[in-house]
Amino acid sequence: MSRTGEHRPHTEDGSGDGAPVEANRVAAVQDNGINRAAFIGASVIILAIAGWAMATPEGAAHTIGVLVGWVSEGLGWYYILAATIFLVFVIYLAASKHGKVTLGPAKSTPDYNIFAWASMLFAAGIGVDLMFFSVAEPVTQYLDPPQGSPETLDAARNAVVWTLFHYGVTGWAMYALMGMALGYFAFRRGLPLAVRSALYPLIGKRVHGRAGHAVDIAASLGTVFGIATSLGIGVVQLNFGLHFLFDIPQGTAAQAGLVALTVVMATVSAVAGVDRGIRRLSQLNVVLAIVLMGFILFSDDPLFLLNGIVLNIGDYVSNFADMTLNTFAYDRPTEWLNSWTLFFWAWWIAWAPFVGLFLARISRGRTIRQFVSATLVIPFLFTLVFLSVFGNSALSLVRGGNAEFGETAMNAPEEGFYTLLAQYPGVTFSAGLATVVGLLFYVTSADSGALVLGNLTSRLASPTTDARPWVRVFWSIAIGLITLAMLLVGGVPTLQNATIIMGLPFSFVMFLVAWGLHKALNREAADARRFLGTASASGQGRPETECGKAGDAEHTEPVPAGRD
Repeated sequence: MSRTGEHRPHTEDGSGDGAPVEANRVAAVQDNGINRAAFIGASVIILAIAGWAMATPEGAAHTIGVLVGWVSEGLGWYYILAATIFLVFVIYLAASKHGKVTLGPAKSTPDYNIFAWASMLFAAGIGVDLMFFSVAEPVTQYLDPPQGSPETLDAARNAVVWTLFHYGVTGWAMYALMGMALGYFAFRRGLPLAVRSALYPLIGKRVHGRAGHAVDIAASLGTVFGIATSLGIGVVQLNFGLHFLFDIPQGTAAQAGLVALTVVMATVSAVAGVDRGIRRLSQLNVVLAIVLMGFILFSDDPLFLLNGIVLNIGDYVSNFADMTLNTFAYDRPTEWLNSWTLFFWAWWIAWAPFVGLFLARISRGRTIRQFVSATLVIPFLFTLVFLSVFGNSALSLVRGGNAEFGETAMNAPEEGFYTLLAQYPGVTFSAGLATVVGLLFYVTSADSGALVLGNLTSRLASPTTDARPWVRVFWSIAIGLITLAMLLVGGVPTLQNATIIMGLPFSFVMFLVAWGLHKALNREAADARRFLGTASASGQGRPETECGKAGDAEHTEPVPAGRD
């Protein structure tokens, strides 16, 4: 493991134990080219939607409203069930014999140290929306809960728990599913680092044809809208933050300027690559977010907030099973579901190919058990503390009689975070720090997205190479355009509705990914058992792998189609 967190040089077989092969890397980069079908298909659809939304915002808003109504009424139960199945599946794999399988050759070691890896894992998977909802959602759930009476003790306890539920392990399980599938097929089976590779055990070489193109296009569409939602939320919140600090006007012009600025910053970071750009911004982002959280913790009542964290953990664990499958069948709060649970599950699904591919890209050498455990636990622990500190601080103000703050946080959520900071001394420092943290959250999501979208729509020579710089620049601009288009149509609610719609197609792909991964892992275990049986019958010993387990045999050849 590298102590510095930098990439380790790899040998040709990927073991990471030998001399660098820079000449091969250069040749691989030169061989990179776009996947024309996936790139053209995804870009044409994205640009067409952006142009349509900008040209006829009222018509776009009406169409999106009709579609989201159909999805939420007819398939709301499906989103809730699918999210639960994904969680159960990844926990099962991690706990099973397959958990010892390495995302790479058996002797490979992790490319990044724990802090660098966890920082990128967290910052890529969570955006500026964490700040947005850390105040807005607990206050909204307290004043307008989906069931029960508002403004009661039970409503206060459930308010933070609903927020933790929407940002909890259920969503991170979707990232874990995509990440371990992509990492397994790319680093262990020698297939491209692309969503289509996970379907190889199911459809064989057809992953390189139309079926594979369709899968990568669906992943690209979901990714663009998922990122655009986070960035749209970030734009309106940062716009208010700049208004709060410098009296910059709020509105479309300022938001368009922020989109342009962050597109430039994200492009520079994405072109710089993982080590020089994304990793460093991610680590800085986590440190500054901790400083901001600590500022609130010690500016408020530390004992109350620490008690709140422990209480929230207990309530989350005890209520998790009931919340997980709660479709509200007998008294369905449709508008609430669209704004919260269905939106969040669709949002996690939409982000899954993006974050999953990025996490696979940085997780070579980890076992499935390590990967799943870290993905479910590390970022959620940080998220839990962040949401609990800010959520309980906000609830304390509302329950203490500050009704005006409560109305602001619920009806103008982009103002909630800064309005909370204004209740404490040193608001200039805290608001300035919040703006920097929000901007970095924004950029780390956008640059990771541009990098991953470039890789999704390219033919890469190896899993450790990235798309050409101009492809990353293109996707940075495309993300900015769709973000601006949806803001023009109707702001954050329109982005939320579009996410519910665009996440649906990829949810079906995720079930195929899980099926393909499970089939490949079972096949690898069966091959290892047959090898042991043959070796035992012939009296020969089995070549030892790093851990000496049959299930960890190194398989780097592409998976043959049609085998069981």
